[in-house]
Amino acid sequence: MTAGMTATELLAEYRAGRLSPVEATTDALARIEERDGEVNAFCLVDKEKALAEAAESQARWQAGEPRGLLDGVPVSVKDIMLTKGWPTLRGSHSVEKDQLWDVDAPAVARLREHRAVIIGKTTTPELGWKGVTDSPLTGVTRNPWDTTKTAGGSSGGASAAVASGMGTISLGTDGGGSIRIPASFSGVFGIKPTYGTVPIFPASPYGTLAHVGPLSWSVADAALALDVITGPDSRDWSAGPRQERSFAAAAESGAESGIAGMRIAFSPKLGYVRVDNEVAAVVAAAVAVFAELGAVVSMSDPGFADPVEAFHVLWFSGAAASTAALTEAQRERLDPGLREVCEQGAGYSAVDYLDATATRAAVGRTMGEFHEHYDLLITPTMPIPAFEAGVDVPPGSAATRWTGWTPFTYPFNMTQQPAATVPCGFTSAGLPVGLQVVGPRYADARVLAACAAFEQARPWRNRLP
Repeated sequence: MTAGMTATELLAEYRAGRLSPVEATTDALARIEERDGEVNAFCLVDKEKALAEAAESQARWQAGEPRGLLDGVPVSVKDIMLTKGWPTLRGSHSVEKDQLWDVDAPAVARLREHRAVIIGKTTTPELGWKGVTDSPLTGVTRNPWDTTKTAGGSSGGASAAVASGMGTISLGTDGGGSIRIPASFSGVFGIKPTYGTVPIFPASPYGTLAHVGPLSWSVADAALALDVITGPDSRDWSAGPRQERSFAAAAESGAESGIAGMRIAFSPKLGYVRVDNEVAAVVAAAVAVFAELGAVVSMSDPGFADPVEAFHVLWFSGAAASTAALTEAQRERLDPGLREVCEQGAGYSAVDYLDATATRAAVGRTMGEFHEHYDLLITPTMPIPAFEAGVDVPPGSAATRWTGWTPFTYPFNMTQQPAATVPCGFTSAGLPVGLQVVGPRYADARVLAACAAFEQARPWRNRLP
C-alpha cells in the first residue's frame, strides 16, 4: 500500500520503475473506500476519471516521458475551487448543481498542466465560512485521529484526506486560518503562502484575506505543490509575479543545510491568548529544537492587540456579500450560524469597513517593523487540541464564533504574510499539536526552509492515524 507515502517518494518510485501511478491511485481510492465513511473527507470522487488519468500517466512514465512536476500523483481539491467537468457546490444547497461547469480555478488548471491525478473534491463548511467542517449539504467531517473530534476547517476535508492517506496533497483555502486550523488538528503540514502568490479566480467574497495553498504529509510535498500552482494569472488582478527561487529547492536546502543563525522570535501567547497547558508544553519543547539547530531564538511578542473585531467586519461583510443574491427560501436553508453572521455583516457601513482596514494596516505595519529584527515568528497554531465534532465552538467555551478559539491564525491573513503549521507532537489523548511559523511577506522560501529543518530533526510521519 502507498498510503502515507509522500508525493516526492511516489515520484522517485515512478522514476525507478518500482511503482506506477495506477497502483498509487488505486491505493488512494481503496483508502477512500475504506476510511471515508468514518471521516467524510470527500464530497465527490471520480474513480473512473482518476484511473484513466493514472493509466495515461503510467504510459508516459514507461516511455520515459513524464510531463510536469506532479505527473501521476493522486491529489484532491477543496470544493470551493472551480473544477472543469465537476460541480463546485461549496457545501451549500444554494448552489445549483445542474449548470455548466467549464472553468478550472487557476490552481486546479496548474495541477492539470502538471498531470496530477485529481481524484475528487473535499468537504468544506458552507461557503467556507468557519473553522470547523460541517455543512447542511455534506454533513460533519471528522478527525482521523479520533472520529469523535473535529478535523477543523474550513479545509477540514483536505486535512482529513491527507492524514488518512487518501492521496498525498490536497489544495485548500485560507481566509482566517482555514488551512492551518485543520492541518494542526489533523497532524499534517499546511501553508498559507504570501497573498497573491497563488492566483484566485473567481475572486473570493472575503477579498484579500483569502489565500490558496497545499496541505500535505511533508514540507517537500507542499513546496513542490507551490512550485506548480504559483505564478500570475490574467484573471486575478491582485496576483503577484512568480517568485524566482524554487520552493522545493528552498525546502531541500532547509532540510540539508539547516537554519543556523536564523533570528526567530517565539511568542507563546501573542501577548493576549490563553493556551491549553498541554499544547503550550508541546510547542515549547518544539521551539527548543530550533535553538538546537543553531537558530537564535528569543521570546518576543509582536506588540499588537487582538484585531478580532476588525477581522469580524472584514469577514462578516464578505459572508454577507457571498449570499446577497440568495432568495429568502435559499437563506432559510443556510447554516444557521452563517445566516447570523451574514445579517451582522450586512449591517456594517462603509466607514466601519474602512476603519477595519485601517486596523489591518496598523497590524501589518507592526509586523513589518517586527521582522526588521526577526527573520521568523513562531507561535502555537492553535491554543487548544481538536474538540467535539459537529459544533462551532468547544463545549463550555465562552466563544460564540470560530474566531474565539483561533486567535493565532486570522491576524496573519490580515497582514497577508506566509504562515505554515508543522506537526510538533501530541497531547496525552493522542491528538496532534501544530506549531505555526510566520515569515515576512514574500519570505515563503524562508518559512519552508525552517519547517523542513524542523521536520528533518523531528520527523512526524512515523506515526499515522
